[in-house]
Amino acid sequence: MKPSRLQSVEPAAPADTDGLSLPAWIYHDAEFFAREQQAIFRNSWQLVCHLSDVPRPGDFHTFEFYGESVLVLRAEDGALRAFHNVCRHRAARLLDGPRGHCGRRITCPYHAWTYALDGRLIGVPQRDSFSGLDRARHGLVPLEHEVFKGFIFVRFAPGLPSVREMAAPYEHELAPYRLEELVPLGRVTLRPRAVNWKNVADNYSDGLHINVAHPGLTRLFGQGYGIEARPWIDKMWGTLRDTPSANWSERLYQRLLPQLTALPPERQRLWTYFKLWPNLAFDIYPDQIDFMQFLPVSPTETLIREIAYAHPDARREMRAVRYLNWRINRRVSLEDKALIERVQAGMASSSYTCGPLSEGEVCLRSFARRMRTLIPESVLPRAPARGWSHG
Repeated sequence: MKPSRLQSVEPAAPADTDGLSLPAWIYHDAEFFAREQQAIFRNSWQLVCHLSDVPRPGDFHTFEFYGESVLVLRAEDGALRAFHNVCRHRAARLLDGPRGHCGRRITCPYHAWTYALDGRLIGVPQRDSFSGLDRARHGLVPLEHEVFKGFIFVRFAPGLPSVREMAAPYEHELAPYRLEELVPLGRVTLRPRAVNWKNVADNYSDGLHINVAHPGLTRLFGQGYGIEARPWIDKMWGTLRDTPSANWSERLYQRLLPQLTALPPERQRLWTYFKLWPNLAFDIYPDQIDFMQFLPVSPTETLIREIAYAHPDARREMRAVRYLNWRINRRVSLEDKALIERVQAGMASSSYTCGPLSEGEVCLRSFARRMRTLIPESVLPRAPARGWSHG
């Protein structure tokens, strides 16, 4: 029996690249991953914590990203400061752990160089042996930071608009939630995922899979899940139905969710999701606010960094719905984990390059458009020869 002769079939590219997904190779290529660090993440805003996480002078939060260690703290004058978490003497990390309290000064555990909370170098053991040392030039290196709605962002290089400008299309929608007054519900958690960060970002803004792969959300929202995209921010949303869910967690959440006096009627039972370029998401519920970051670790590894915030509310029904919220969304998270792992595996197949995007996939189109603008090689269906990024 003669072997069958198979013909390789490349997907037909639409006349306009807006109708084409990003190519598979950029979801696992090491050189592309390195290029993203400079082209996308050096000047992107990264969320560190909320003002309520550093209420007193000496309170600090740290953040690890692409080999950089960031330190955000409250200074003695009450001002917020952001620095590289690196001693100016021999580059030792200064403060350990995701959060803590350092007192009135920061002392390096290696050689005891000491800094004030405003970053000034104030103590050098054996000072006379450092000929010509100018302490004024060796304070902690500051980072640009921005506080938006109580959340503290940093970036390593200029380039993007401010967070406020990026989120401006929806600032009026965020206002009723009084984000500045939130307090943490727990601690920051890190969930590893064996996928490229873009895979997580794509899935977050993908509206077509909700009614296929998330039965719980479908029971809660019915077919009424909306998506839209603005230049720097995506919005997804669904309103809780009155029809009781067949699942007890969802049914109790629907029944017990109390009225929130600060929210207008149309937001009392609205779940809204926002994704800020390139890797930050906010889940806005009536009962709490969650943030998620998709932190790149390698071409095929991502850490999802997240924490929930809420307004203090001692009502029993509020405590109950926050627990139920966690139960519902834990299931959604596990469903998404399985989905993105399927996609990541498929991205390695020689049969797949790019796929068509429907006109309704506005968020995926917007994300792909910006990727192609920042890294033009994103239009290529196959990876170019090694060393392309150094040419």
